Amino acid sequence: MTRTNLMAGTILASALASGAAAQTELSMWYHGAGNEVESEIMDRIVSDFNQSQDDWDVKLQSFPQGSYNDSVIAAALAGNLPDILDVDGPVMANWAWSGYLQPLPIDESAIEGFLPGTKGEWNGELYSIGLWDAAVAMVTRESYLEKFDIRVPTLDKPWTLEEFDAALMKIKESGEFAYPLDLGMAWTGEWYPYAFSPFLQSFGGDIVDRETYDTAERALNGDAAVEFGEWWQSLFERELVPGTSQDPADRDNGFVEGKYAISWNGNWAALNILNEYGDDTLFLPAPDFGNGPVIGAASWQFGVSATSEHPEGAAAFIEFALQDEYLAAFSNGIGLIPPTESAAEMTENYQEGGPMAVFYELSEQQAQLRPVTPGYVVAAKVFEKALADIANGADVIDTLDAAVDEIDADIERNQGYGH
Repeated sequence: MTRTNLMAGTILASALASGAAAQTELSMWYHGAGNEVESEIMDRIVSDFNQSQDDWDVKLQSFPQGSYNDSVIAAALAGNLPDILDVDGPVMANWAWSGYLQPLPIDESAIEGFLPGTKGEWNGELYSIGLWDAAVAMVTRESYLEKFDIRVPTLDKPWTLEEFDAALMKIKESGEFAYPLDLGMAWTGEWYPYAFSPFLQSFGGDIVDRETYDTAERALNGDAAVEFGEWWQSLFERELVPGTSQDPADRDNGFVEGKYAISWNGNWAALNILNEYGDDTLFLPAPDFGNGPVIGAASWQFGVSATSEHPEGAAAFIEFALQDEYLAAFSNGIGLIPPTESAAEMTENYQEGGPMAVFYELSEQQAQLRPVTPGYVVAAKVFEKALADIANGADVIDTLDAAVDEIDADIERNQGYGH
């Protein structure tokens, strides 16, 4: 090599090293360890962002979902939070109130048109934004409804309570299924408030009073809630649904195996069902129990930790990740709902006329956030226990009254959680 070329090479290497050193490192934690497809997409977004500019270098660390929240809480107590976090939507308000998150400094025009459930807002400020949402539907087969002469409900005309009950009884009386409806009782934890509080809300009740967030009185034990509780208990008494001891394998495979005629299930399970039954598959809206049909909303979202010294860099990464190509990639890869119409049109299943496009419409028209309050993390567990107890035969009124007392005591202990 000539002296001139050697010097040029040295200068180039020095320049590259200088450029690399100029990037400020941003730490990021993510809950998707163990999911190969999800991890590959997340790694690609991080790599693309790091190569797209010279200011920031994101370093990603993934955790198993089951241990993720505990890891964040421990890190917050130790003062070791990363710059970028992902947070499950219903937990966001608690993390913001607890000082784990700071308001997300992105231009809100970047999330114009996003599904409402993907936006993590509390006390009038945006704290997080999601790259997907999830929705639940009544899943069945068109041939089943035809056989039992049951009307196919639509978004504009869902089943009423009377229609839904009559359909379940007709299917039960046929003796062709172990149960007419699978609610997923084998799933515990967040499934209960996500999947079942919408039934309560459609009856006219709720987990807490959303006008004040200072009590569960009347919301969880008023006339509407008691009516819901009695209907809920009757599902188990009439053996229309499996009980709390349901085998997890039956929850995962029972509908496909023909044990259940209808499954209350999410879009994440839809591909498996479509692969089995194809065009005979129906994804139906939630029934209307008197106050409009309701399903849950809000999935995992991205935010900036309260202790980050580089919120502008963290926000730059999050805004970069909101590109339609990445939203579509997550949808195609793991089956969840893209948060924008433009991203949906780039997907295999959610584009107009696609086999799962109805879930986008369900999320847009029926979805309601779980109570947006720091106290939700406690109220959700109380609600879960109350519904399990009622399913197992506990007195409805006494159980709901006890749940209200427990939730209200927690709100009082925490001085109203800042509401």
